[in-house]
Amino acid sequence: MSVDIPISVKLLRWYQAHARDLPWRSPPGSSPPDPYRVWLSEIMLQQTIVGAVKPYFARFTLRWPTVAALASADDADVMAAWAGLGYYARARNLLACARAVVRDHGGEFPPTEAALRTLPGVGAYTAAAIAAIGFHDRAVVVDGNVERVVSRLFAVETPLPASKPELWRLTDTITPATHSGDFAQAMMDLGSTICTPRNPSCLICPLQSDCRATGSDPASYPRRATKLAKPERTAIAWWIERDANVLLVRRPQSGLLGGMRAFPSTLETRPGTTAPPFLGNPIGEIVHVFTHFRLTLAIHAATLETGCNLPTDGEWWPIERLDEAGLPSVFAKVAAAVMKETPPMPDTEIDTRIALGAGAII
Repeated sequence: MSVDIPISVKLLRWYQAHARDLPWRSPPGSSPPDPYRVWLSEIMLQQTIVGAVKPYFARFTLRWPTVAALASADDADVMAAWAGLGYYARARNLLACARAVVRDHGGEFPPTEAALRTLPGVGAYTAAAIAAIGFHDRAVVVDGNVERVVSRLFAVETPLPASKPELWRLTDTITPATHSGDFAQAMMDLGSTICTPRNPSCLICPLQSDCRATGSDPASYPRRATKLAKPERTAIAWWIERDANVLLVRRPQSGLLGGMRAFPSTLETRPGTTAPPFLGNPIGEIVHVFTHFRLTLAIHAATLETGCNLPTDGEWWPIERLDEAGLPSVFAKVAAAVMKETPPMPDTEIDTRIALGAGAII
């Protein structure tokens, strides 16, 4: 007589042998990791792949090893340390959340999913992940990997994002009463290493016999609604050089790239304001794709004489130390274009090109 083994049991057995070794995790079956490390990793991993997050996580936890240390950090230091990860509202929420934990919870993360959801920047998924992984509390954890695995397991025909409530409900039906943290991480690992978006390795999947998409076209799940083309925007950025320094400004705290150092630009210029009164030669452009729009950023450059001042607030930053300024990726590309270096390409962006003209810096 055959015995049906629950999906959770199969998956936890697989996870015991194949769990990824990640710096914010504890080994399968062990005591839960520090909730601070779980929270920090989950915020960093939003819209960003594991490989890109690891070095940032290492630097953050070395510099700010506790939530209290992060709560007392200078805003500008945290924003600079975050530069390159993208989605900069996460960094602002990171500070707000750390300070709320210290102020309202005595420096300890609250242990329940409901209480965690009251923290700044902590939504339903993040609260469930911290509760399950950091406190071993039963919670239903559904990220992009889990959505893909569950949509294939149950052959869910409703396209994303409309299928999200159904996928949460189905995940709830297979989440065990205990070891839900290990189960959540096992689902993530399965989606990352076996049940991948393209060419899933179904023959070695521990859940192959349970998967309703097996034998058809697993890669076609989850179904997706037709994507609309991203809106196109244009703007100008200025490289203003003086005595081997370049002018940087601090962007407004609210809005796109809030609080970050940047080159003067017309990016997201508020209604009723005018562009900075800079002259200079157009020397090229970059294309940068944000989450909700595609930006073509023209670069204008000029060199000023010693002692020449400008009618704008800012700071003169040594060009040789520009990599220490914590520029967001779009402006790091501007610097790379001007200095004719290969621009960085974090995992949060795509479709980047540099098209420098022959104009000289004046």
